[in-house]
Amino acid sequence: MAKKTKTPSNIIASNRKASHDYHFDKTFEAGLSLAGWELKSIRAGRVQLKESYVILKGGEAFIIGCHISALSSASTHIKPDPTRTRKLLLHRKELAQLIGAVQQKGYTVVPVNFHWKKHLVKATIALAKGKQLHDKRQSAKAADWQRDKARLLKAHR
Repeated sequence: MAKKTKTPSNIIASNRKASHDYHFDKTFEAGLSLAGWELKSIRAGRVQLKESYVILKGGEAFIIGCHISALSSASTHIKPDPTRTRKLLLHRKELAQLIGAVQQKGYTVVPVNFHWKKHLVKATIALAKGKQLHDKRQSAKAADWQRDKARLLKAHR
């Protein structure tokens, strides 16, 4: 029998504003410490990364500002906090790299997306430097040119 060719997207939510505001140098994949109601909400697609950021404190990484809306059926006996601080699960060497870069080189750590890896929710975080205004303009110009080039090639065929 042939295997199914349909491959569903494993991206749950992405932070598109981060790629507009930052240059990504290195990405890491981190696990998330979640409660049961949060996982049910993530499965329903009720997660937003727009205003979230990562802090490094006490040799650990935490994601702040990630909004996971509670389902009314999943959280009847507790009072869920949709923007609570969630711990990121990383290896000690990865944490050391992140801490060193943030303290010495002026980098920041931003969440890029949440995705499924088998049955687990993982976060892609990136070591990033902020873009200046002229960098943002140049990125927009390059994106416009790629769009126009694709349009011209499509019309030419």
